[in-house]
Amino acid sequence: MQRETIEQQIARQTLATRTRRHFLQNCATGLGGLWLATQAQAELPTDATKASASPLSVSSPPLPAKVKRVIYLHMVGAPSQLELFDYKPELNALNGKDCPASFLEGKRFAFINGTPKMLGHQYRFKQHGESGMWVSEQMPHLSETVDEICFIKTMQTEQFNHGPAQLMVHTGAAQMGSPSIGSWVTWGLGSENSDLPGFIVLLSGGRLPRVGKALWSSGFLPSVYQGVQCRSQGDPVLNASNPEGVSSHRRRQVLDTLDHLNRESHQRFGDPETLTRIAQYEMAFRMQTAAPQAMDLSQETADTLKAYGAEPGKESFANNCLLARRLVEKGVRFVQLFDWGWDTHGSNQGESLNHGFRNKCTQTDKPIAALLKDLRQRGLMEDTLVVWGGEFGRTPMRENRMGGTMAFMGRDHNPNAFTIWMAGAGVKGGHSHGVTDPVGYTPAENPVQLRDLHATMLHLLGFDHKTMSVPFKGLNQRLTGVKPAQVVQDVLS
Repeated sequence: MQRETIEQQIARQTLATRTRRHFLQNCATGLGGLWLATQAQAELPTDATKASASPLSVSSPPLPAKVKRVIYLHMVGAPSQLELFDYKPELNALNGKDCPASFLEGKRFAFINGTPKMLGHQYRFKQHGESGMWVSEQMPHLSETVDEICFIKTMQTEQFNHGPAQLMVHTGAAQMGSPSIGSWVTWGLGSENSDLPGFIVLLSGGRLPRVGKALWSSGFLPSVYQGVQCRSQGDPVLNASNPEGVSSHRRRQVLDTLDHLNRESHQRFGDPETLTRIAQYEMAFRMQTAAPQAMDLSQETADTLKAYGAEPGKESFANNCLLARRLVEKGVRFVQLFDWGWDTHGSNQGESLNHGFRNKCTQTDKPIAALLKDLRQRGLMEDTLVVWGGEFGRTPMRENRMGGTMAFMGRDHNPNAFTIWMAGAGVKGGHSHGVTDPVGYTPAENPVQLRDLHATMLHLLGFDHKTMSVPFKGLNQRLTGVKPAQVVQDVLS
């Protein structure tokens, strides 16, 4: 018999003295790893099972919900709250005077240099509705609906440049790579129409926002939940139509073959993005019929087109507002409108408060008011939330780029206070939350962070922002991030 080596004898003696206590003590990390793995897998089947059937199938929120769908109107470039909704008589009294040093110390500006002049309201304000809300003369149609609207006048953001600030509004983070709020909502609730995307994006104003499609990205969520950009002119979605010489029957055969190959791939590798790819191919096939019908404004009555100021076949904010109503009516979960052209620095006529800003108000005032009235008349406002806003506010000081007097009136970026309003299900109509200081520069009471707005929106949709999360890069990622966030109870009906 072969004799044991010294190492083998030591190993045999060590094993003979081991007990169950030693086993549990030494492999605690292994057991913990096994437990964590089972917990992680326990979270996956919901998403995986949903994806295998239909990633956009309707899901019920964990909490009671007042809102089923959202229309978000983003005015790209940050409209001046001081020319729209935040009336400050004392600001007019300071017009043309040097800005107090206390307004400038420790502050960062995009373009202000030296000591700028204070700038009063450029338009008259008047009270409207039973609530007596102050609204600028530049929004005469919207003024008729103020008793439907809940204003938040003390919004704050951490960013003072457009791109990062826009990301903060729509993803809760200043860096690219996080899911937009539309993606979170469709991931949580699915869509009520299996023939259309759950999250649709419409653009107007002639340009993309600064950071482009990152504003409607699905980030680390499956890509099926990203926003689908549609057009109000031409084919709603590029490349959705069959190529010349390819029939729908032939395309169906091709998709069936791809479906078979993709499912084989998923069985072998288990990549959830494979299921997303299958779902997107199928959605594209169904959209060939559903999207043109949903986007066809010629089906609307002449009175409806006139109310919105919409013109079928053209690209405009008015058309997009009417399309938003048509889409939510057909079961789309989240509709995002971006309207370019609100950056009023005064650097040229188009970016001035007394020219470009006035034109933007004219383009958007009537369609927004028509959208609110139309939703109400059709019974959709009972479970639809409409949100309006920009990425930050504007300063009560006149911009003085390079320290000089500019040819046109303008205001610099102000992340300290701006206005966002909501209307529809679950919010108080004819209500104003928060008060800014006498010149509209910073909150005097009840400041609201963007993460608070996000928490409030999720609450209305039936989600607790603290528990609606996805594990990614070692952290349970949330729309509201890691800083404290709270639901703004005062705006809830």
